[in-house]
Amino acid sequence: MQLTSQSFQDGQAIPGEFAFAVPDAGAHVALSSNRNPQLAWSGVPEGTQSFVVVCHDPDVPSRGDDVNQEGREVPATLPRVDFFHWLLLDIPAGTTQIAAGAQSNAVTPRGKPGPAAPAGLRHGINDYTGWFAGDEAMKGDYYGYDGPCPPWNDTLVHRYIFTVYALGTPSLAVEGALTGANVLNALASAPVLGKASLTGLYSLNPGVVVG
Repeated sequence: MQLTSQSFQDGQAIPGEFAFAVPDAGAHVALSSNRNPQLAWSGVPEGTQSFVVVCHDPDVPSRGDDVNQEGREVPATLPRVDFFHWLLLDIPAGTTQIAAGAQSNAVTPRGKPGPAAPAGLRHGINDYTGWFAGDEAMKGDYYGYDGPCPPWNDTLVHRYIFTVYALGTPSLAVEGALTGANVLNALASAPVLGKASLTGLYSLNPGVVVG
């Protein structure tokens, strides 16, 4: 299988319109249009009955001590963990692309509703749910796509890995909530006939060169 995007090139920067936030000279960051990027896939294996799309950032700081703190930096050497930005399930077998902005077209305080998604698909819960848990204005269940918003003082460029999985079943059976960990556990035992990935880069640190 092959996964491509008209929104960004593999290994290159993701434009700000597809991010949760963009750099701001005064406040460090400002909310962006938060549109999901366009994705298209080809070379679908015979017998495919549905697709799952997962986007995760493997470069999130494992500790928050220095995150977004004035006069401090998040060192590139800090151990990193996964942060899930998008889980889209039960994409019909006849589908070969997702249009830009079709599943997300703005930042939604307290999160987009779910798990029902446009066109009968299912949204999973992304990790902004945990990130905003202590914020009275923003806390809630964040379903669907919410784009990049790495720490504005991180010295590491973050990678956003989009992966499409071709399944031999019409739906992915997930135990528990539709979180990234639970979806990956379900995929590990599901009949995955093929997969393909695409990586975009993003940073909110004006001192970091992306791509």
